[in-house]
Amino acid sequence: MTILLLETATEVCSAAIVADSKVLAQRRSDEPNAHSSRLAVFIDEMLAELGLKASALDAVCVSSGPGSYTGLRIGVSTAKGLCYGLQVPLLSVPTLSSMALWYYAQHPDYQGAVCPMVDARRMECYTLIAKRDGQQLVELKPTSADIVEEGIYDRYLDDGEVVFIGNGAAKTRQVLGSHPNARFDDSFAISAIGMASEAERRLAQGRVEDVAYFEPFYLKDFVAKKSIVRGLRN
Repeated sequence: MTILLLETATEVCSAAIVADSKVLAQRRSDEPNAHSSRLAVFIDEMLAELGLKASALDAVCVSSGPGSYTGLRIGVSTAKGLCYGLQVPLLSVPTLSSMALWYYAQHPDYQGAVCPMVDARRMECYTLIAKRDGQQLVELKPTSADIVEEGIYDRYLDDGEVVFIGNGAAKTRQVLGSHPNARFDDSFAISAIGMASEAERRLAQGRVEDVAYFEPFYLKDFVAKKSIVRGLRN
């Protein structure tokens, strides 16, 4: 089964095509605010590289959040459009889960817990703490938007090593880094490939989304702030 994977929940725009657990093609850009201009290009490039038509896709999987409101909307709308046009299933994988799965896939010998962190502005992060049980992910702490402060994860750190990853980890290092079991992996990079194993599992199980009604998992309400121009009054 050939699946297109789309990851747009953070500042990274990433796409990949996988088949039978093998990565056939992938693209990635760290360019800020480039999701709308790069995602469709990436898809076209990968299909051309593989000599495939879009009709060869058996499903499309999108990172479902939490994360950037705009990024998620771009990824989901692109995935929906493809699924509707091609009449193929829509799959989704939670962003934090895919980050944890991707970390474990890159570090097969690591037995500790992992805490993916996506920046949610100020000192807030979207977080999840999970461990690996075979090929499955076991959530020790449900997904939430946490105000990161000293001691918030001590109950997990006291039980063993926890590695913090993602764009929210760097800004919280000063707060969390004093615990002896806290570790930070600055080399980790979010990727659409992190969804591959879970996407294939969900497709095999028939766990597909409703193309018409599926919405990303924002976790926090989107708030449009009123711009303020100095010197002007209402």
